[in-house]
Amino acid sequence: MSYPDIIGLLGVLIIIVAYFYLQVGRMQAEQIAYSFLNALGAAMIIFSLIFKWNLSSFVMEGTWFLLSCYGLVKAWLRPKK
Repeated sequence: MSYPDIIGLLGVLIIIVAYFYLQVGRMQAEQIAYSFLNALGAAMIIFSLIFKWNLSSFVMEGTWFLLSCYGLVKAWLRPKK
């Protein structure tokens, strides 16, 4: 297994863990941590795709990354309680 494959698989793991935490109620979708973990995971998968190109995966992860960045900005700008 190559270094880019390991990075990509770690990115997948990060996204899955974030989603699991969301489903079991340990994390909220509005939290900075949730969007950050999704953006980080997507970026790691995109990194792996540079070495083994797959257009459909790139489009999916690029979209996932951009939406997660939108969530980060929205969470940072939300008034604190």
